[in-house]
Amino acid sequence: MAESESVPIYLSIVAFVCTVGAIALAVMHIYRHLMNYTEPTYQRYIVRIIFMVPVYALMSFLSLVIPAGSIYFSSIREVYEAWVIYNFLSLCLAWVGGPGSVVVSLTGRVIKPSWALMTCCFPPIPLDGRFIRRCKQGCLQFVFLKPALAAVTLILYAKGKYADGNFSPNQSYLYLTIIYTVSYSMALYALALFYVACRDLLQPFNPVPKFIIIKSVVFLTYWQGVLVFLAAKTGLIKNAEDAAQYQNFIICVEMLLAAVGHLYAFPYKEYAGANIGASRDLTGSLSHALKLNDFYHDTVHQFAPTYHDYVLYNSTEGDEGKRKYRSRTFVPTGPEMDAVRRNKNIFGNKIDDIQLSSLSSSSASTPEKSGPQPVPDSANSDAMKSSLLIDTSNSSSVPYDMSLIDLDLSSYPTKVPPANEHGTR
Repeated sequence: MAESESVPIYLSIVAFVCTVGAIALAVMHIYRHLMNYTEPTYQRYIVRIIFMVPVYALMSFLSLVIPAGSIYFSSIREVYEAWVIYNFLSLCLAWVGGPGSVVVSLTGRVIKPSWALMTCCFPPIPLDGRFIRRCKQGCLQFVFLKPALAAVTLILYAKGKYADGNFSPNQSYLYLTIIYTVSYSMALYALALFYVACRDLLQPFNPVPKFIIIKSVVFLTYWQGVLVFLAAKTGLIKNAEDAAQYQNFIICVEMLLAAVGHLYAFPYKEYAGANIGASRDLTGSLSHALKLNDFYHDTVHQFAPTYHDYVLYNSTEGDEGKRKYRSRTFVPTGPEMDAVRRNKNIFGNKIDDIQLSSLSSSSASTPEKSGPQPVPDSANSDAMKSSLLIDTSNSSSVPYDMSLIDLDLSSYPTKVPPANEHGTR
């Protein structure tokens, strides 16, 4: 054991140089984004994603030089990778205007059964509000499960029931790895489905290098660790302790490459000098990027959607005829609604149906009505370039998908008189 805990000096030097270089590049990159913080909606997620490099590099280097604390350092690193997956999906949704805009633009389309997506035995998947919500739930479950698994790992480690790379049935490593792999695969699968569905919408944002760098760092490093420990199990590496040291050293080197990749995948120059929003000072930008209020509200919305109460009146029954009905709806609000309005020329007359839902929240902010604009045929043809998508609509003027509305109409009166135009609005 003592022999495996000692790290060759040249490995420590190489790991130190790579770690310092990776952290320096990442910090400089984050600083550039914060000083050109003109689009907080996007850059908040980008800063969080780039921050994965310092976390990964520092935790791996500390695990390399302080093997006794490796279990704690690796837990921090693994918890952050769940955070990265969630923020990357949120960034993609923000790019396309939010879930509401995605539902509007993809209404009438489905993902056809495919061997590549492992959906060959299932019916076509409609690209509606439920699909977007399931994608976000698939990522959020990993965000919650990973810290829980890390806490369980530390407890079992303290009780002598956990050891990295020990696949014995009497140890918990095997079972935690299985649970972790299932949850991890679900999160990445949800991310892949979302990309397939929204590939055409994401095209202006050059998503391919971004997906590659995220999946390379998060996905490949995980399986790299599993393969390294399997190599120790089969005798290719001396023992599990040496396997863990190899894994930490490799990640230190890989983070330097990842830092360089982030410079090209998430360039700050795209936001430098933009006139969309005024750039904040460094402290204000950093504070906005680190706030978790968006994560809280998103979690509440995805797992406990808001219920809106609607009151219907029956003038023939007086006050006793007043009934209240609860409805669960998928309605774009706030930034999503603004994004839909800005892209009205793309969505065409589908916007008219959504505007009805926003009148009650802010009538002053509703833009003047304009006639419906048909969706260009070229836009439809470009969207169909993905061979995994099928457009099931017969025309470009498909009504807004209201499949998420769930009304309890059991006690609804048979006849409801029209609203009085001169009554209270």
